[in-house]
Amino acid sequence: MHRFPQVSPRFARVTSSGTAGHSAAPGGFHTNSCRLRCSGQNGRMSIPISGTHYGLTAGDYHATIASVGASLRTLEHRGRHLVVPFDADEVRPAFRGATLAPWPNRVVDGRYAFGGEEYQLALTEPTRGHALHGLAAWLDFTAVDRSASSVTLAATIEAQAGYPHRVEVAVAFELDEDGLHTTVTGTNSGPTPAPWGTGPHPYLVGGDGRVDDWTLELPASDVLTVTEDRLIPVALVDVATEGAGVFDFRSPRPIADTFIDHAFTGLRRDADGRATVTVRSAAGTGVAMTWDEACTWVQVHTADNDIPELDRLGLAVEPMTCPPDAYNSGNDLIVLAPGESATASWSIAAL
Repeated sequence: MHRFPQVSPRFARVTSSGTAGHSAAPGGFHTNSCRLRCSGQNGRMSIPISGTHYGLTAGDYHATIASVGASLRTLEHRGRHLVVPFDADEVRPAFRGATLAPWPNRVVDGRYAFGGEEYQLALTEPTRGHALHGLAAWLDFTAVDRSASSVTLAATIEAQAGYPHRVEVAVAFELDEDGLHTTVTGTNSGPTPAPWGTGPHPYLVGGDGRVDDWTLELPASDVLTVTEDRLIPVALVDVATEGAGVFDFRSPRPIADTFIDHAFTGLRRDADGRATVTVRSAAGTGVAMTWDEACTWVQVHTADNDIPELDRLGLAVEPMTCPPDAYNSGNDLIVLAPGESATASWSIAAL
């Protein structure tokens, strides 16, 4: 594994500014883009509930990063939303845009063994009884570097029950004329080896309409089947044969009413080792998400919801360094030695 320089979150906070007001963009989403510090009661200043906000601009792109969970709150290209946004003073719903670490996806029953010891994590997905999406999603990250088009946020996952390791997490967001680029670095600053995995959680928006109206290209040859009730991994199978090819999107085709909440691997990559998923609307607009060789898996979810106005608003595309329940299977699980770092990168761009 390559070693990377450690980024310490214990720097002075970098200040930020935002734009006051209420905005709407094509796609029907309305977002409250209030300032970093809004006027509170009695004239006091307060930080939005989703944390400190950092607005990034480059060319035709604009993004807003929220410090809680190092979350991608908005991403627009020429006023068109590329991800499902959330409001500044809203508790981030369904992990929208969050950075997932030190594991993405699920640890089944919240239990795992590591280094000869048994551990129990908090069950943060109580309906299914699992530990979901790591320990960083509700940390308030601090800015350690800032420009008009970039910000690097950092936080520490402290040793705790179920995860007795200290890991420094740095998330670098950079916007340019080719889209938004994100790099996550995890550094083990503790005295013992630490299990590690990471990934993002954006909900991509192809254009007008909802998931059913869009076309998906997903260059994956294998899908991880799961139990229907608790989404526990069962077996890795060929997308061409599972369910008569229901998960085979290697050639672009409409998603329609297909339900997906599965991890995929066997990714087709370009000459630079990057894999790309595309989502397009009937009108031809779209969005692409690309990631590097550090992410050997991708979770895709059609965001089905019992609340009609939230149902299938966007397609969750989550590149991951390891599959669901890697803390138990050991598949592609990264183990960071003391002082060691690992990085993973991904990008989102308009089509």
